Amino acid sequence: MDNYAVIGSPIAHSRSPTIHHMFAEDLGHEIAYKKLEADEKSFEEHVESFFTKGGKGLNVTLPFKKQAFSMSDNLSSNAKECGAVNTLSFSEDGRISGESTDGIGLIEDLKSNEVVIEDKSILIVGSGGTAQSIIPQLVTNGAQQISLSNRTMANAISLKEQYIHLLDITCLEGGLINRNFDIVINTTSAHLEGTLPEINPVAIQNSVCYDVNYSYGETIFQKWSAENGAKKSIQGWGMLVEQAAESFYIWRGIRPKTREIIDRLSSEPEN
Repeated sequence: MDNYAVIGSPIAHSRSPTIHHMFAEDLGHEIAYKKLEADEKSFEEHVESFFTKGGKGLNVTLPFKKQAFSMSDNLSSNAKECGAVNTLSFSEDGRISGESTDGIGLIEDLKSNEVVIEDKSILIVGSGGTAQSIIPQLVTNGAQQISLSNRTMANAISLKEQYIHLLDITCLEGGLINRNFDIVINTTSAHLEGTLPEINPVAIQNSVCYDVNYSYGETIFQKWSAENGAKKSIQGWGMLVEQAAESFYIWRGIRPKTREIIDRLSSEPEN
């Protein structure tokens, strides 16, 4: 039986084991998939130990996507563009390969929710690994304009410079935003602390708001968006499942069907 895992901090809330076991069940595959808690000092040690003991693949979540990029021996062209990795594979020659599936997962879920990206203005809140991972896919799918808002402006500027060859990204101080956007994507983990990202409500008026986070019922950001004039508010169950499906495909050569699993996860807390 092949062994897989998701590594992050915090990790207790992760639904990745449930998702991958659902994929395996639907496809008749036998796999084991668990959660691994780590910190910045122990991350690489955990990864190396997992693969040394025969592990086949790892999903990487906050806050280790940049570290996963750094320790990959082989990087896909998409991962190189992103500068962040959320899927690690281990080959028989002992080398670690890195890929980023977050952007693909987001695009697939936006399409499923009939959200058009082409020619739209997009505000991304946060400038961490998830923001890094989705920008190239948004550009590829025709986004007209992208802005970044982050609590630490220097981090937003750094991300802007990383993608200067793709698009001229605008960096904005959240509380001073004075216009609305077609699409607003929250990539921060503020919800884990029960807080909201600091952006002026005008940014989301009549916008499609997407929270990459997920919960049973509305997320804090979803609720705030709906109360402040967003025309549509979506949370990240679909992105989570779609990016996982891409990881499963990388590891096992077949892409699972996702719609039924998204519906089950978002409506059945016991899963």
